[in-house]
Amino acid sequence: MRTLSQADQDRIAQAVAEAEKTTAGEIYCVLAPEVGDDREVPLIWAVGAALVLPALALLAGFRPEMLTRLFGGWSVGHAAAQDGAILSALLTYVGLQAATFLVVALAVSWPPVRRALTPASRKAARVRQAAMDYFLAKDLHLTRDRTGVLIFAALAEHRVEVIADEGIYAAAPNTVWDEVVADLTAGLKRGAIADGFVAAVARAGAILAAHVPPRPGDANELPDGLTVLPR
Repeated sequence: MRTLSQADQDRIAQAVAEAEKTTAGEIYCVLAPEVGDDREVPLIWAVGAALVLPALALLAGFRPEMLTRLFGGWSVGHAAAQDGAILSALLTYVGLQAATFLVVALAVSWPPVRRALTPASRKAARVRQAAMDYFLAKDLHLTRDRTGVLIFAALAEHRVEVIADEGIYAAAPNTVWDEVVADLTAGLKRGAIADGFVAAVARAGAILAAHVPPRPGDANELPDGLTVLPR
C-alpha cells in the first residue's frame, strides 16, 4: 500500500472540516489495506481441483498404471494378481488427488492469486460487513441526529463503501452516494489516495449541505482525520 504522508492526511482532515462547516452531518473516513484474508478460499479451490482434475484425466485417457510404468514399476501379467493391480491403481489415484490438493492449495494461498480467485460477490459482502462493523464500533450511529456518514475504502479488495445513518438516509436519495463512491474510486485507481478521499469528502459535504443543513448548537462529534486500519 502506498504510504500516506502527514501532509496527505492533513489534507483529508482539512477537507472533512471544511465540508462539515456547511452541514449538521458528520463525515468519517477509513482506509483498510485488506479487510480479510479468506483463508478458506485456497481450501475450497484445492478440494474442487483434487476431485475434478484426476477424474478429467481419466476421461481424457490417463490410466493410473501409466505412472507405475513411468517410474519403473512391474506390470501385472497374471489374472490372480488383478486385485493387486486394482489396489495399486486406487493408491495411485488417491496420490494424484493429494498432490493436486497440495499444489493448488499452495498456489491459491499466494495473496494475488487468492484475491483474484475470490468471487466478487464474496469480496463485496465482506467489505460491506467490515464497513458496517466499523460504523457501529466507532459509534457513528450515536450522533445527535443520526447524521453520521462513513466513507470506507478497502484497497486489496478494490471496494468502496459509503454508509449513511438513518437521519441522512431518510433525507437524501440513496443513489446520490454512488457519486461519492465514484469520486473515491477514481482517485484510488490512479494511486492518488488522498486526492480520492478529498474529492469524495467534498462530494459528500455538498450532498449533506443540501439535505442536512447546519443546526443551532452544532458540535463536531467525530474526528476529522483519516483512520488507517492495520493489516
